[in-house]
Amino acid sequence: MFLHCGIACRGKSFWCYRLLSTYVSKTRYLFELKEDDDVCRKAQRTGAFYLFHNLAPLLQTSERQYLPPRHSLSELERLLGKFGQDTQRIEDSVLIGCSEQHEAWFALDLGLNSSSSVSASLQKPEMETELKGSFIELRKAVFQMNEKDTSLLFTAQALLRWHDTHQFCSRSGQPTKKNMAGSKRVCPFNKLIYYPQVAPVVITLVSDGTRCLLVRQSSFPKGMYSALAGFCDIGESLEEAVRREVAEEVGLEVDRLQYSASQHWPFPNSSLMIACHATVKPGQAEVQVNLRELEAAAWFSHDEVATALRRRDPYIQQQNGTLPFYVPPKIAIAHHLIKEWVEKHTFSSLPA
Repeated sequence: MFLHCGIACRGKSFWCYRLLSTYVSKTRYLFELKEDDDVCRKAQRTGAFYLFHNLAPLLQTSERQYLPPRHSLSELERLLGKFGQDTQRIEDSVLIGCSEQHEAWFALDLGLNSSSSVSASLQKPEMETELKGSFIELRKAVFQMNEKDTSLLFTAQALLRWHDTHQFCSRSGQPTKKNMAGSKRVCPFNKLIYYPQVAPVVITLVSDGTRCLLVRQSSFPKGMYSALAGFCDIGESLEEAVRREVAEEVGLEVDRLQYSASQHWPFPNSSLMIACHATVKPGQAEVQVNLRELEAAAWFSHDEVATALRRRDPYIQQQNGTLPFYVPPKIAIAHHLIKEWVEKHTFSSLPA
């Protein structure tokens, strides 16, 4: 799908489009919203708002699935007015995306202390009754949401949390001010600009050729095993971080590694998960678990992992009363890594 536009520039916008794809047009519109407060303020008039309360999104239930309702600017203004709130609070909203038709999407947290209003945060029960929904912790709700909504709410929660925890300049100590889109904060005293940041995390599935290594942390649900993961240290390359994490946590030396994919992950804070496959030499696969980092680590066969991937309800106990071994849900990039490994070995074992 393509957008045909004239050669001449008109109005305030400095973008001149010629045969731009829908994706490029949308991306450049989002850039303009981030850079021009007036354009962003105008976009709010026809945009849609997703609501949060203390970083928990407002959700409604429909056919065993959670759906985040959207609200127009006028609906939001009426809501704030009903609860005695200044509509200036809307300036605390952050831009989280837009449609192909350039409808801008914003997120606003009604529970966090407002930086633009002296009014107190709104109470959760009264808001839920009025909005006919529930503010549900995103980590618990995410497994009953579709992929598009999940991506938007991940972005929203990460931005809202960042603004809530970065309201002062680290150099001057003075309050910082966000732009309309929430893409940055500026210190009025020294003009220092702060941008939202993510922490790089390597997540690695280790294999010895016929088995893959899966691990448990004490915080995991009972029975769940996943891939190794850890934050990148300052000064490290991606490859160095993978090798160090594998050596630190399970005492193995990586022989080869291959990049797979990446994913934004907002828990507990905003991280960029960088997924890799790593192999160790077959004769050097003795695991030495670092108990400061992990609860357990074990090698699993192709059949064991394939069975875990097919398990729809991991919480059904086995006959002996124990929970079966299972892997993270589809939304997690660890699931993608594990599935990729199983499929690769399935295809390689098929007769030619």
